[in-house]
Amino acid sequence: MADADQPSPAPLPTHADVLVVGAGPGGSATAAHAAAAGHEVVLLDNAVFPRDKTCGDGLTPRAIAEMEHLGLGAYLSSRPKIVGLSMRGWGASQQIRWPSGRFPAHGSAVARTELDDRIRVAALDRGATMVQGVKAVGVVRDGDRVSAVEVVGPDGPAQITVGQLIVADGVRSPLGRELGREWHRDTAYGVAARAYVRSDRAGDEWMGSDLELHDGDGGLLPGYGWVFPLGADDGLVNIGVGALATAKRPAHMALRPIVEHYTNAQRERWGLHGAPMRVTSALLPMGGAVSGVAGRNWMLVGDCAACVNPLNGEGIDYAMETGRFAAARLGERDHTADWPALLADHYGAAFSAARRLAGVLTVPKAVPVLGRPGIRSAALMSMVVRVMGNLITPEDTDLVARLWRTAGRASTTIDSRPPFR
Repeated sequence: MADADQPSPAPLPTHADVLVVGAGPGGSATAAHAAAAGHEVVLLDNAVFPRDKTCGDGLTPRAIAEMEHLGLGAYLSSRPKIVGLSMRGWGASQQIRWPSGRFPAHGSAVARTELDDRIRVAALDRGATMVQGVKAVGVVRDGDRVSAVEVVGPDGPAQITVGQLIVADGVRSPLGRELGREWHRDTAYGVAARAYVRSDRAGDEWMGSDLELHDGDGGLLPGYGWVFPLGADDGLVNIGVGALATAKRPAHMALRPIVEHYTNAQRERWGLHGAPMRVTSALLPMGGAVSGVAGRNWMLVGDCAACVNPLNGEGIDYAMETGRFAAARLGERDHTADWPALLADHYGAAFSAARRLAGVLTVPKAVPVLGRPGIRSAALMSMVVRVMGNLITPEDTDLVARLWRTAGRASTTIDSRPPFR
């Protein structure tokens, strides 16, 4: 296996058959699948690994399936096995197992310092070349193609000529912006913060999810909280808070004090010790609320294509999945129209319905009105977990799946800006 701790000793390449910018789960998964298919792949990242990233660290069953596609099922066998969500709010609680279906019946939680590095190493093991500590800052165009990517590294500026370009540089996507990517904030987006805390329940098999979130003065906030156990060996949980917002109803929340207050509120329940550590925050485009996701020889994957669930901020499974899809489409075809069409076909209806519902949840008092009766119904919460976990597939024919798809199609027809458009 490749050495995960050492930056690539190879000089900066002058050409890449496939250049992948960004070595998070989306970029590294793309590189792994593309290299396995016989492409010469260069994986480039501004950071030197291992590196951290603001995230809840949770892996849904759909993410577990993508890890298995990468040959990392055995790696996950030593990580926490999460059987479902322990949901709380308005004096009630429900423990909801991950719904059974074509995905594994469990999830997991792995710190991004570890997870991202392991997927990156899987790409190197399959033949990709890694370039660390080098930032992609611009592109050179030849007509409607990207002919080269401009980079800056320890030795100064340079160019890498490219055959195909995959952009996986995160939620802000500076290279995506250079290519014309535009984020539309009229639909729901997310703000979130996370920390790590020592816990007596770090080996728990349930993820905690609080649908009722309060500030230090007891005021109800338009958000939610989570506690994800990272395993008894680590002795830590990932604890965080998030909120949904739109351009009309932005989330004005000082996230750090809310994380501290939420941590104190969970101390007894989760056996927490000490102050929250490594508090970081992020802004999340969601639900395909971007345009300009592809050109003739380039595609955006994962977070920079806003492939994030509008109801819970989950994006790791979408990142790896879109990376796999992109790797399968590398070649001489023109991606300008067919890549957004593929994303819309796979995710558009669900994203449209989810971000419309998320928009409703930004309305003051909407969360308690919907949440108070909802949390008391195990059947309804099971449906919510299935939708939040992105566990409804085109192959599912049950009533819930049919209703969700119908809602998605109806929502898409009235969208002023459909996902990825």
